[in-house]
Amino acid sequence: MARIEPRPLRQWPKEMREALAAMTPEVPRHPPLPTEGRSKALNTLGTLAHHPELAHAFFTYNGHILRGTTLTLRQRETLVLRVSAVRKNAYEWAQHVIMARDLGITDAEIARIAWGPDAPFLDPLDAALIRAVDELIIDGEIALTTWEVLSAKLDVQQLLDVIFTVGTYETLSMMMRSFELPLDDDLHES
Repeated sequence: MARIEPRPLRQWPKEMREALAAMTPEVPRHPPLPTEGRSKALNTLGTLAHHPELAHAFFTYNGHILRGTTLTLRQRETLVLRVSAVRKNAYEWAQHVIMARDLGITDAEIARIAWGPDAPFLDPLDAALIRAVDELIIDGEIALTTWEVLSAKLDVQQLLDVIFTVGTYETLSMMMRSFELPLDDDLHES
């Protein structure tokens, strides 16, 4: 049971419709996420429905991370999965394993992300992305050796997107774990 129960959809304030619309960036670089047969994340959204102003601001920001990022979708999911693994966040992990599979990331690749930056058979850039997550969470910065690998392959906007993607999902993880947010029923079925 959650420490604070997510609001059921029928009890969401009217401002949540506008907040949800903010998830579509003005200039999307990536297509909308598939919705058919996917979790609606009602526990996450229902929790944020307690604070529509915060939800609007966060959805604007997260819309960039999801659809406006300069990273590839594969790179984004690698970062999100690693944050979820490091933070032992079952909710975030379950949602993003599905999203990763939609992008063609195999279960073996997902297992390597969970293993960490020293997992066998990792591409050097993937290993650096995974290591960057660990360093950002543990030390609050990307170490020089990791930075050198990333900056050789990614431009400044992409480097910013790496840092802000990790920060976004670190913050979501804090909220989900602090509220003891249970998996949505439709996430159990996926």
